[in-house]
Amino acid sequence: MTLADLPRMLVSESRGWHDIERMHPSVTKMLLAVVIPLSLLPPLMYAFANMTYPGAVFPLLEPALGTGEAMVVGGIFFVVEVAMVFMMADLIRQIAAAHSASPSYAQTFALAAIAPVPLWLTALVLFVPSLWFNVVVLALAWVATLALIRHGVKPLLQISDGELAHRIANRITLVGIGAWIGLMMMMALIVSIVLGWR
Repeated sequence: MTLADLPRMLVSESRGWHDIERMHPSVTKMLLAVVIPLSLLPPLMYAFANMTYPGAVFPLLEPALGTGEAMVVGGIFFVVEVAMVFMMADLIRQIAAAHSASPSYAQTFALAAIAPVPLWLTALVLFVPSLWFNVVVLALAWVATLALIRHGVKPLLQISDGELAHRIANRITLVGIGAWIGLMMMMALIVSIVLGWR
C-alpha cells in the first residue's frame, strides 16, 4: 500500500487492502512506516500556522504561541496521537470480538493506522491561512476516514459477512469520532495549560 492506493481504498474493499492483507504488516512496521511520520504532520503544521499566520487559522489563539511553547504543545500532542492509535487498535479488537470476530492485534492496528491518514494529511492544508477553508477540508477528510473504515473492516479484519462488517464499521466509526473529539479537547487543554504558564 502506498499513498497512491489511498483514493482507490476509499471506494473499494479490494484495491490496496489486499496488498496490506497479503503483507501482514507488523505493529512495528505500521508504526514506523505510517503512524509516526504522519502523526508528525499535525503538530508541525499547527506550529507553522500559529507562528506564520497568527490568528488567521486559529483566531482564538492570540497572542500566538512562542517557538518553545509550540514545541511543548506539539510534542505532547504527537505522543497523545500515537498513543491514540494503539488505543483505537485495542478498541477495534474489542468491538470485533463482541461481534464474534477474532482479528489479531496487528490487523486491528493496521486499520487504526490507515483510517486516520486523511485526517493527518489534512494538516498540510494549514499552509492556507483560512479558517473556513481548513474546516471544509477537515470535513472532507472525515468523509474519507469514514470511507476507509467502511471499506477496510471486511478485508483487514477478515470478516466475510458484509452485514456484520457494516455493523462493526459503524461501531468503530462512533468510537473513532469520540476519540477524535477527546483528542481535540486534549489539545485545547494542553494549549490552555501552556498559555497559563505565561
